[in-house]
Order: sequence, then C-alpha cells, then structure tokens
Amino acid sequence: MTRAKICGINSVFAYDAAMRAGADWVGFVFFDRSPRVISVSDAATLVRRQPDGPRKVGLFVDPTDMAIEMTLSALNLDILQIYAPIERARDIRRTFGRPVWHAVGVSKPADLPIEMNGVDGFLIEAKAPQGADRPGGNGAIFDWSIPKNWQAPGFWLLAGGLNPANVTQAIAASGATAVDVSSGVEHERGLKSSALITAFVKAAHAA
Repeated sequence: MTRAKICGINSVFAYDAAMRAGADWVGFVFFDRSPRVISVSDAATLVRRQPDGPRKVGLFVDPTDMAIEMTLSALNLDILQIYAPIERARDIRRTFGRPVWHAVGVSKPADLPIEMNGVDGFLIEAKAPQGADRPGGNGAIFDWSIPKNWQAPGFWLLAGGLNPANVTQAIAASGATAVDVSSGVEHERGLKSSALITAFVKAAHAA
C-alpha cells in the first residue's frame, strides 16, 4: 500500500477530512509566503481536537533554531520537513532529535540523493520554476520516470502536481511508496476539498 500525506492543512475541515480519509500524515506549513500557511497556535488547536489522528509533519523553509523550538514547545510534531541545504537539515536533526525529511528538487537523475546524509527521508519534487517565491508547493510536475530505477538510500515521498486523477499513474511511473499532495486536493487556492482528499488517499492506498 502506498502511503499518503495531505499537506497544507490549515482548517478544522481539512484536518478532519484527512483523518476520516485515513491519511498517513498531515502537513502543517509554517512559511508565510505559502497560501496554506497556518500559525503554530492554530495548528496546535487542530491537533488537540484529534490527538490520535495521522502523524504530524511541520514544513519549514530555512528555519532558525528558535523558530523550530517555539513550534515544538506548542505542537508535538512527529517529523520536520525542511527546505534548506542538506547540511542545515542534518544540523536540525541533530539539534532537535526529530526525524527530518529533506526536500529535494529534481529535473534529472543526477539530482537524486545517493546517501541519507544524516536525515530520515526525502521529499522528491520538481525544482521550483524560475521566478517562484516558494522553494516547493508550486504544483509543478517533473518526469516521474526519473526516480523509477533510482537506488534510493532510504525512505522517500513523491510530490508535486499530484491529484486524485494522476496519482495512480505517478506511482506506477516513479516506483514511489509514499506520495504527498497539497494543491491537488483543493477546490480553491489554499482551501481543501473533502471529496478530493478522500479520493486521493483512496487512490494512493490502492496503488
């Protein structure tokens, strides 16, 4: 069964929909330039309502130690998803003792990691388009065959441009065993659809 992460959770509606659908992870975006940003206090409130829900992932872009420490003091995240150089991601793993997923943008096989470098997993997605104001979460699709024959050094998720209609194809083409979606399950920019969340998780788990 391919596991599924619903990222960009920013409302009670979205959190409850992901939980009902059986998502394996939910992601909270702590990056101001994202249309899916959520405050730490609001994310903590959501989790307190349903503490036994999916595993919680916090997405950070070039974070300071203080920002992560303040987040963890209010919200018990299971995983930290980091957009930063691999050295910084490794330092965060060492400092906070939480599993770290390092986001990697790819456009060719040579971009794929060949060793873990001290992190616990990789989020593999398209490189950010030229002029983008965010390093990820841009809904961009890359050639899914690139990771097909990759000798991955550890756990990884496929992300970028996925939706309920194409996730089965993406899994078959890439060989992914876990997938991440955000904009692909929205009915408006930044607003999740319960029906699309359910359809995505169902399709991923069936693949």
